[in-house]
Amino acid sequence: MAHPIHETDRKLVARYLKAGSPCGRAKMRLQLAATRLGWCLFTTASAAIKRMLDVVIAIFALLLLSPLFLLIAVLVKRDGGPVFFKQTRTGLRGKTFGMLKFRSMCVDAEARLKALLAQNEKAGGVTFKMTNDPRVTPVGRWIRRASVDELPQFWNVLKGEMSIVGPRPPLPREVALYTQADRLRLCVKPGITCLWQVGERKGELFEVGDRNAITFDEQVKLDVRYIEHQSTAKDLWLMIKTLPAMLLGK
Repeated sequence: MAHPIHETDRKLVARYLKAGSPCGRAKMRLQLAATRLGWCLFTTASAAIKRMLDVVIAIFALLLLSPLFLLIAVLVKRDGGPVFFKQTRTGLRGKTFGMLKFRSMCVDAEARLKALLAQNEKAGGVTFKMTNDPRVTPVGRWIRRASVDELPQFWNVLKGEMSIVGPRPPLPREVALYTQADRLRLCVKPGITCLWQVGERKGELFEVGDRNAITFDEQVKLDVRYIEHQSTAKDLWLMIKTLPAMLLGK
């Protein structure tokens, strides 16, 4: 959602300062209060609609995809270890939660990470990316390429910890390296998909690109762009665009 109230505030405040009489200033105060109240009602209604869509779509997805969940669970279990991987992530306003994924790595993946940090392919080192990560299991490579390892996060959506569309939830160690500007990503609930997840860099309607080519700084810019201009229509279109992004292995 764009924030026109800021410009409206500035104009009303300027008029308030110019208003000479107490009556004129009182009128300006009432106009400013009415504008802010209207915006609060609008944002509250938008949040309610977004939450309703999250719940309905999450329930539908969990029921519809249950056969696929069962198949993936059997394949992951054959690799040895638990089916699900619960990882601490940072959500709305810095609150941490346990994000669910189908396990795609060996059981001691977190312990082996420190030894691999020197091979990080992401510039800046805030996020970690390694093309041939030795911790990824054979089944894990397939489910990651198809992005189906993220499907259990519909449960996080149902619990209210995540939204379907929103900035991806970062690890606490990544947040510790954030600048003040980067922390703008924590102003909304994290999501399963977002602009850079589908590779939408230029804002084109049918744009689906390679998310792996997007740097961390660009991820932040795209997330902030989404936060400032989010809408129900945009969320629905990003959900639709996520399907070809998954099928194309983007």
